[in-house]
Amino acid sequence: MGRIVGLALATIAGLFVLFTFILPMLASLFKIALIIGVIALIAFVAVRVISGSSSSSR
Repeated sequence: MGRIVGLALATIAGLFVLFTFILPMLASLFKIALIIGVIALIAFVAVRVISGSSSSSR
């Protein structure tokens, strides 16, 4: 009986840690990666447009 109670408490504690700490951390990391990706895409497009306009004007 004690093992069952311990298993239930450990499961509840594990779910608490998962939903309180791990999932919000992963969501914030995903947001940061998305922002960095958008900034990199904007920089890539800007460099591509600048380099294309300078070579076509020559």
